[in-house]
Amino acid sequence: MSSGHGRALALVASVVLGVGGCSTPPGATGEPAVPSAAGTTASASPAAAWADLPAAEGIPRDRALRVAFLIVDGVYNTELVAPFDVFHHVQFHATPGMEVYTVSPTGAAVRTFEGLEVGADYSLETAPAPDVLVVPSAEHSMDTDLDDTSMIEWVHRVGSEASFVLSLCDGAFVLAKAGLLDGKAATTFPSDQDRFAEMFPAVRLERGVSFVHDGAAVTSEGGAKSFDAAMYLVDRIYGEEVAHGVGGGLLIPWPPAPGAFTARVVSP
Repeated sequence: MSSGHGRALALVASVVLGVGGCSTPPGATGEPAVPSAAGTTASASPAAAWADLPAAEGIPRDRALRVAFLIVDGVYNTELVAPFDVFHHVQFHATPGMEVYTVSPTGAAVRTFEGLEVGADYSLETAPAPDVLVVPSAEHSMDTDLDDTSMIEWVHRVGSEASFVLSLCDGAFVLAKAGLLDGKAATTFPSDQDRFAEMFPAVRLERGVSFVHDGAAVTSEGGAKSFDAAMYLVDRIYGEEVAHGVGGGLLIPWPPAPGAFTARVVSP
């Protein structure tokens, strides 16, 4: 999908709380920071404007879409499980649906920040090439994870070939480090946006939006808003009827109600 002019959309938030999941600076309360005046903010417009966008192109329709979740030690539960649930449920509403699997650097199980042990289906070396690459936020997404050269190179390689890449919260730092957001609009966890802007000046930071879709990249603020971006992507790939079915099973109202939250979609 090619870049174009930005279009603001009004989409529905599955949960209105903006907390949970992502990293918080030492001494902070855990509540998201109020976005600063710097950067750009999408304004609301009727949800129908989003419905006018064309369906995703270049997506295989004769087989299940391969959806790889990159997991590392310290991955946050919400950013992993929210989109995982949404994509996993597609199989009950579309044929073929999505084949969802996890990939860790070595293929070993990882422990989430909250203490859950999550098994990996593949390592970086053995994972099938994904159609959709998902990078949830982790405890060290803003620092030491970015020094893992093998992982960043893998994200660059498979992400460059995927139809979509999706980051949740500080997963945007990993995508940006891999060069997948250069020249694109993107967002990340509110209290980490200033740091993101400083580290990645080639990325056009968007503030005050649930998620941003520019080209092949979809980036989310994270936390409970991780559902929004995942539901949007299901709708763009499979259509509103399938997304409505998935949302019904997860008690997420879909199609979205106008004015519930804002997102930025760069017109294809």
